[in-house]
Amino acid sequence: MKKYFVYIVTNNHHTVFYTGRTDDLKRRRNQHEGKWKQAFTKKYNISKLVYYIECDSMDESVSTERCIKKLSRKNKIRLVEHMNPEWNSLL
Repeated sequence: MKKYFVYIVTNNHHTVFYTGRTDDLKRRRNQHEGKWKQAFTKKYNISKLVYYIECDSMDESVSTERCIKKLSRKNKIRLVEHMNPEWNSLL
């Protein structure tokens, strides 16, 4: 069964968050860290994977991503700190 992931990446100062989804979390993390950075992640130097959740379907990942994107900054911080209290780079 194929898995999908919704994730949050941030910069080293944790001042900007990017929420996305993928079916290959390691590849996507490497894209954020490497030369494949998109304009937004490149502009704000966002490459630190600090949160992810696994979903069983693409539809679930889409709805989860939408929900997380709608969260306030405070609630995104709560999500990250629940899973990753030290704000370590994951994977």
